[in-house]
Amino acid sequence: MYFRRFRIWFFAIAAFVVLLSATVLVQKRLDTIVKEDKLVDEGNIEGLPPMVAFTTVALGGFRGILADMLWLRTNGLQQQGKYFEMVQLASWITKLQPKFTGATAYLAWNMAYNISVTYTSPVDRWRWVQRGIELIRDEALNYNPNDPLLYRELGWIYQHKIGNMLDDAQRYYKYMICKEMMKAYGGVEPDWEALAAAPKSNAEFRKLHAEDAALWEALKKAGFEDLDALQRKFRELGALPDGLAAALKPGTSRALECFLRNCWLREYYKLRPEIVLEINRKYGTLDWRLSDSFAIYWATLGIMYSPKRQSIDCDRMITQSLKESFIAGRILLPGKEPSMNYMLIPNLDLVDAVRETYQEAYERNDTSTFKSALDNFMKDAVVTLYSYGKYAKAREYFRMIRKERRNDPRYQDFDQFILREWTEDVKDGNYKQVHELISGLIFQSCLLLGYDDPDGAQAHLRLAEIAYNRFQKEYDDEKGRVRLPPFDTMKTEIARSVIQNFPAIGERVKAYISNAQAEKAEETASGASAGAASSGAAGTAAQGR
Repeated sequence: MYFRRFRIWFFAIAAFVVLLSATVLVQKRLDTIVKEDKLVDEGNIEGLPPMVAFTTVALGGFRGILADMLWLRTNGLQQQGKYFEMVQLASWITKLQPKFTGATAYLAWNMAYNISVTYTSPVDRWRWVQRGIELIRDEALNYNPNDPLLYRELGWIYQHKIGNMLDDAQRYYKYMICKEMMKAYGGVEPDWEALAAAPKSNAEFRKLHAEDAALWEALKKAGFEDLDALQRKFRELGALPDGLAAALKPGTSRALECFLRNCWLREYYKLRPEIVLEINRKYGTLDWRLSDSFAIYWATLGIMYSPKRQSIDCDRMITQSLKESFIAGRILLPGKEPSMNYMLIPNLDLVDAVRETYQEAYERNDTSTFKSALDNFMKDAVVTLYSYGKYAKAREYFRMIRKERRNDPRYQDFDQFILREWTEDVKDGNYKQVHELISGLIFQSCLLLGYDDPDGAQAHLRLAEIAYNRFQKEYDDEKGRVRLPPFDTMKTEIARSVIQNFPAIGERVKAYISNAQAEKAEETASGASAGAASSGAAGTAAQGR
């Protein structure tokens, strides 16, 4: 009997030792994974009021309860319309529960969408859209740099809220992004390769330029004790202070500016130049002053951090934003500075990338939505390419469509297809489609002028005006439509772009425009003279009676 008890205790103790050893081994492995993948928040909570900080430390693992209390408080403040206090509460919730990314994503979406539309001023609306972006980009991503949800949500705000036409203030949003980024870039676009190769931290820069005594002496004379102070001033000005720039050698000045811009983009905008380079090489050069480019950027990161590097939501975001970049992916400014009088025109170089990306997404995700979107894009691409004078490419894409639809009579004749699509686009198209169509016709008119074909140019211009008037009439019938810019403004901006970007024909286009303006002035003067003479004759006749 004692032997039996001993045997039971022996096996129980042996099993306990084995299980305990296994638990220790598994726990060590789990601890390693947690540490390597940063699955817990190991940072200190900073910037909280003393009472909240004390409560957080005192509660320890129960700080989620405090986050829930703040969450309830946030909902109450929104119902009372006390939005500005919500900003601080949202920041605290993010710090208290940094791994609860779903809550952060909702708070950011709420600011960008629900709160912003309670204001009528574009300036006030932009402030809330921007705050939603900053909550994810500047706070949540610091705690969760590997969370694909945050990248996807951030991309959605850029694609849908800013890039789309649903918000009355969308033009202002686009202007503000253009203005911000041109300041950070120091112009239209930086040298991405130079930025990718530049030092990424103060320590790297100091190590690289440790022997350059003249540089450090110039910094001290300019009043900067360290690189952090210079960073702050640089971001305020958008350039090196004049005194410092003048005191440095050109090569040193360029290296310093490149380093400062690199840190600015990486630290504040979370924009990695090497990823931008990769995107440009894959799809074609994007205009990195536009929201659709940023949607592609964040969706690309979302895929990078997704399991198995796959995400159908990010694939949709990339294909849709790339298509929009083809349709309206270049911004034209009336001068060198950002302006609300900008125009968006197609980025025709992206056409093949859009088609290939749709095809790859269709094959990767095996869903018909990508195939349907590809079919629609192919038809739009033919019209857009033709409108902008890319006749060979337009016919190439038309042949691709006809190859799949050999028996469809609508795709047998190229000219009839173009005419039918134009008519349908003007009648049923949205703002972007019609804007792109009219811009393309005006652009083609300018090109024809440059090639000494004034009759063809006049025909395209007349067709553009017909399309413009038709859309504006539809606007009067359907009050929800967004109005196009004045037709004369569209003509002027596109003509200026052609003159600047096509020097071989620019002078000729300018000459035609000058002659047309002179003729119009003469006609106006002649009409005024004839009117005055007629009035004088009528007055004389009246006196005679």
